[in-house]
Amino acid sequence: MSRNFTMDDVAILHEDNSILVVVKPQNIPSQSDDSGDVDLLTLLKGYIKDKYAKPGNVYLGLVHRLDRPTGGVMVFAKNSKSAERLSKQIADGDMVKQYLTALVGSPREPKGTLVNYLKKNSLTNNVYVATFGDHDAKRAELSYQTLEKKDDLALVKVQLGTGRSHQIRVQFAAINCPVFGDVRYGGNVKRGCNLALWAYRLEFDHPVTREHMVFVAYPPQIEPWNRFEVGKYIERFADSEDGEEDGVPLYVAPGIADE
Repeated sequence: MSRNFTMDDVAILHEDNSILVVVKPQNIPSQSDDSGDVDLLTLLKGYIKDKYAKPGNVYLGLVHRLDRPTGGVMVFAKNSKSAERLSKQIADGDMVKQYLTALVGSPREPKGTLVNYLKKNSLTNNVYVATFGDHDAKRAELSYQTLEKKDDLALVKVQLGTGRSHQIRVQFAAINCPVFGDVRYGGNVKRGCNLALWAYRLEFDHPVTREHMVFVAYPPQIEPWNRFEVGKYIERFADSEDGEEDGVPLYVAPGIADE
């Protein structure tokens, strides 16, 4: 599902001399790929070049990615030192990435951890569950919590323990609870609906000031998200897991927090 994306489609949550935090629209590649479609990294480089009248090439470090059909919060580094420090946080497991997803069906346990070994078919770009010790299979871990059930769907919060390709989609499909709208891995596909997977929260330390920062973006209030009271659950987890103020600044997607 391709379209001509522009910066009008991209919400900027925060920008300073070191980082740029944005809300990635669904169905735009994080970086250029074989499709030749416009990608988010190129859009953002153009935005910086125009805003600051920068001559020549613009540096913008892509320190993590979201799959093309997945939307939500992403951070980019505006210089190499920031890219290095953010990448180290990811490698050390200090950058918290949380997702919301709508699953077809509901996990047997309302809260738990999934651990699998995943392998990617380079010819089809499909990922599948392999066995421990299988050549090139990589360990994948995530924790989840079921927030609400409605009709045949479950609203689930996910926190990644690893960052494997298609990880959330494949691991839930493996327990017969595929992500809604997932053409590739067997979710209930409804005409006109996007994949119901959204990177709603990103948490890390600023690479220069060391300030702890939390960024939140609500998923679009369309099918199937509009079946659930999404805002209630995001507010519950917005500032701290116990719902109490902890003094950490919270950056919420503009125009969405008050809905």
